[in-house]
Amino acid sequence: MNKKKKWRGSVGGLVDAPINKVWKMVSLSCRLHEWMPMVERCTDLAGEEGIPGYIRLVSGFMFPQEDGDRSWIKERLVNMDPESYSYIYKMEASNVGLDGSMNSLKLVDYGEDSTLVNWSFEIDPLEGVSEDYTIDYLAFLYKSCINRIAGAIESTDRKIK
Repeated sequence: MNKKKKWRGSVGGLVDAPINKVWKMVSLSCRLHEWMPMVERCTDLAGEEGIPGYIRLVSGFMFPQEDGDRSWIKERLVNMDPESYSYIYKMEASNVGLDGSMNSLKLVDYGEDSTLVNWSFEIDPLEGVSEDYTIDYLAFLYKSCINRIAGAIESTDRKIK
């Protein structure tokens, strides 16, 4: 069987916060809504967070639906490596056509209390939309999330003080 090649993209951005604080924000499902504006809810479905095999259901307005309904994506944690500040999720099922997609997030200590966030993704080709449009849209979406991490951390720090 001839498989179409996957569509790939990546986006990165600097966050004005130390790597440990960024990791604490981005590695916990219960905090997704704080830095992903399109996520309304994240629900644990199976397994234990942070352990490969963990499954979560993310819902919100990630991708506009023709019926105006919320998007939902069931994701399985493939790898979580706190030592290298990275994780990989596979989209198992969704109502947005991204089943089988992989999302990887990796943090790099950039010095002077800043962190480089690299977000890469790999998706199966989608019918009826161009590869460039889809990659650009996902990159825009993920970049907007990266841009909100510092603000989410500041907001948390203010609440703690």
